Amino acid sequence: MAKKLYVGGLSYSTTSDALKEAFSAAGNVESAIVITDKMSGRSKGFGFVEMSNDDEAAKAIDMFNGKELDGRTITVNEARPFEPRPRGEGGFKRGGGFGGGRRDY
Repeated sequence: MAKKLYVGGLSYSTTSDALKEAFSAAGNVESAIVITDKMSGRSKGFGFVEMSNDDEAAKAIDMFNGKELDGRTITVNEARPFEPRPRGEGGFKRGGGFGGGRRDY
């Protein structure tokens, strides 16, 4: 079963192909992607690598976590499932000035 890894601290010049090539030293890489900003297309400095099995994933973590890739020390660990952020709480309040309530003078 394939195992997805989170790779953080990437250089902004690291490409998905370079990431796949580097991690292939640990075993068969199913996929590798560097996450980019939608508007600018620039790397966000992290990505994901999917290894073929658990043993290869563990080997990749041992080989690369805390090591240097493209001049940057990277962090590699098992990816956590995506959890949507709660909406509607906190943040900026919108509305009219002075608190917007009814005032009787």
